[in-house]
Amino acid sequence: MLVSIKKALGAETRRKNGDMPAGGATRPARGRLLVRRAGPALATAVSLALAVGGCTRYDTTAPSDARAQAGADHPAPLGAVDCRKVKCIALTFDAGPSGNSPRLLDILKEKHVHATFFLLGKKHIERYPQLVKRMAAEGHEVASHTWDHRILTEIEPDEVRAELNRPDAAIEKLIGRRPTLMRPPQGRTNEEVNDICRELGLAEVLWSVTAKDYLTTDSDLIRKRVLDQAGRDGIILLHDIYKGTVPAVPGIIDALKARGYVFVTVPQLLAPGTAKPGTVYKP
Repeated sequence: MLVSIKKALGAETRRKNGDMPAGGATRPARGRLLVRRAGPALATAVSLALAVGGCTRYDTTAPSDARAQAGADHPAPLGAVDCRKVKCIALTFDAGPSGNSPRLLDILKEKHVHATFFLLGKKHIERYPQLVKRMAAEGHEVASHTWDHRILTEIEPDEVRAELNRPDAAIEKLIGRRPTLMRPPQGRTNEEVNDICRELGLAEVLWSVTAKDYLTTDSDLIRKRVLDQAGRDGIILLHDIYKGTVPAVPGIIDALKARGYVFVTVPQLLAPGTAKPGTVYKP
């Protein structure tokens, strides 16, 4: 029964969070069918499982809280954007690098925008090492999206460690520093994953804006979805592996700049606070 509950929870999480499996494969919504057919009985069981097992329980910290925790009088680093005083928003891209990444990097350079890249190990970091180096060299934040895009809440602790350690080691070898941020596949985490991230020196970063770009190649629709959801301290989730995403980026940047937003990396969004290992950040 608990296995069925976890599957149902997983399907609902994927639908709500807007982060689907790498590669864009959309699986049948079996979990949602289970929820509808089982009705109140499953809802009760889900509540019980959450209370007893802590399947999806975890606390989150907003960027504004991270800044406040640093102290009101803590100065921003010299030359850095101070998101306590200006309207900041962070662009983030998952599951790359890909063949679309060079054009994306060109756009970001032209627009004078820095982003945060949550890179996938298998078939991405290994396949495009020069793009990883370019991201770092051009001032972007390079972070991890695991090695095989496995759902961390569904695997054993040692498997979680391997999913996190492998991309971090590969990134460190390429750019000379180890990531301090990671994004769990499909945004799915729990207290056990939080503890392992704390052990490995990683903070987890979720999001507040998703275009669900894995479901459409319509760049205008992707742009509209982002603009409709954008707000101060927002973290935008996009995937440059999909065909419609990169063409949407110039319009997203121009429109949000026109609204007075300043684009920052995730560490800049948290500054003068710093990302704490084991903490989950979500606007």
